[in-house]
Amino acid sequence: MSNNLKDQLFRSEQPITGAESILRSLICEGVDTMFGYPGGGIMPTYDALYDYQHLLRHILVRHEQGAIHAAQGYARSSGRVGVAMATSGPGATNLITGIADAFIDSTPVVCITGQVGGKLIGTDAFQEIDIVNIALPITKWSVQVKSIESIPEIIARAFYIARSGRPGPVLIDVPKDIQFAKATFRYSKCEESKGVKVKPTLNANQVSEAAKLLNTCSKPLMLVGQGVTISNAEAELLKFAEKSGFPIAATLLGLSAFPVDHPQYVGMLGMHGNYGPNMLTNECDLLLAVGMRFDDRVTGDLSRYAKGAKVVHIDVDEAELGKIVRCDAPILADAKEALTALTEMVEVRSFKDWRAKFNSYMVEEKCRVIEGQLYPKQGITMGMAVRTVGEVTKGNAVVVTDVGQHQMVTSRYYPFTQKRSLITSGGLGTMGFGLPASMGAAVGASNRTTVLFVGDGGLQMKIQELGTISTENIPVKVVLLNNNFLGMVRQWQELFFERRYSFVEMSNPDFGLIVEGYGIPFKRVSDPTELEDAVKKMLGHNGPYFLEVLVEKEDNVFPMVPAGCAVDEVRLK
Repeated sequence: MSNNLKDQLFRSEQPITGAESILRSLICEGVDTMFGYPGGGIMPTYDALYDYQHLLRHILVRHEQGAIHAAQGYARSSGRVGVAMATSGPGATNLITGIADAFIDSTPVVCITGQVGGKLIGTDAFQEIDIVNIALPITKWSVQVKSIESIPEIIARAFYIARSGRPGPVLIDVPKDIQFAKATFRYSKCEESKGVKVKPTLNANQVSEAAKLLNTCSKPLMLVGQGVTISNAEAELLKFAEKSGFPIAATLLGLSAFPVDHPQYVGMLGMHGNYGPNMLTNECDLLLAVGMRFDDRVTGDLSRYAKGAKVVHIDVDEAELGKIVRCDAPILADAKEALTALTEMVEVRSFKDWRAKFNSYMVEEKCRVIEGQLYPKQGITMGMAVRTVGEVTKGNAVVVTDVGQHQMVTSRYYPFTQKRSLITSGGLGTMGFGLPASMGAAVGASNRTTVLFVGDGGLQMKIQELGTISTENIPVKVVLLNNNFLGMVRQWQELFFERRYSFVEMSNPDFGLIVEGYGIPFKRVSDPTELEDAVKKMLGHNGPYFLEVLVEKEDNVFPMVPAGCAVDEVRLK
């Protein structure tokens, strides 16, 4: 934005509408892209947007849930706050699933919804809904604008809250009459907000107590979560790891915070994580958890989780410390600051024999699980497809997934080498997340290739966003791993419900006809010998591309920690 325009936006004495005040406030916050869908309650703002198209790129989605997931993808790939906009009533409620997803996965987004005029609020007017109170439990702040003069202050505070401390979603509801009203515009960035949890001050005593445990352990395991990515602490993590010698494991959302080809990386944690870190969690004598919340998919049966280990837990959110797993040395701090301080105090060690145990488990996992997944004797497995894309992209793509078997396979086998490279729905597990999130991710990281891995079930929940991808020419490379099943549910029914396949087989359409109807190039592959060339053609195409890969129908994801079991009760088949 030019200095002249900045001067105009900050100092203009000419009264402007509330709608224009919303847009100018977004520009003052550095917003360049927003995702939305117009309607009556937000129409004045869309009318004002007509004159701001040169300053704000608005991407018209095909469903409001697509807008919020796209905003999430944008935020996760760029590290900035995502913005979604919708009308009142159903437009606003269609944002709710994505807002909940953003809340659980700590994604900074600001949602702006239209509302009926102030005189109609509370009368059950057409498309009136109390979205503020609906969203209250799943936002960091949910507020309705009461006056036009307060718009700049509310939006400034919203962005501050969304990105401060543990990031998350904020919702701003704007009645229609306030969008029409006029007032002089003044904007100031928010530097603090009463009652908002901000980045805590690092406590030297907490760091010192933690360092004592780190320097006296003999079998440590470091658990890396998304907090490392949120705080941009990847470099600090690498320095700490290489000095301490600790083996490093990642949660699902922690993937790509640490290079998977590093000799100290021992794999992914959790239900479908790697054999070694799951088996050895209950043998280690120290867990160092950074920016992760001990989700039940990571811990398994809590009564049998890491009982022999001291726990050092670093988190920016005090509520997470000791909430799930007892904590011997909590560090309430930003991951970047805490890792920097700990690196100064930790001793140089290697843990050669201990790390060798992880390696032995990896050898067994490769023999019993991985080789068959990556190099099947016949047909195409999900693992083979992910491996091929990983090899051709050299691990440098921004990878987005939907939810299901393909999500776990992608997380296990894509060779993440760069930070902010995996975008997936973690805590909420939202099917339909992938396609719209990949749009936002591609816009937010336009200098990188974005690849979406999606299943046939999740794709059809938001397949209409192919229209957005086509219209906006968003260069997402879609890889559909099609097994004609709701694969993850089918796997559970096979293993735990005596193969009673209840409503999981999909009668799918001809995806090629649909994709080509949107004007997107399409290729279907079923022959393993054609896969690599098809992937290269997809990645070489300038623009969006859709590759359907027909994979084995009853291909399961292992290892697997069954629900209710301890993490070391791992099934390999």
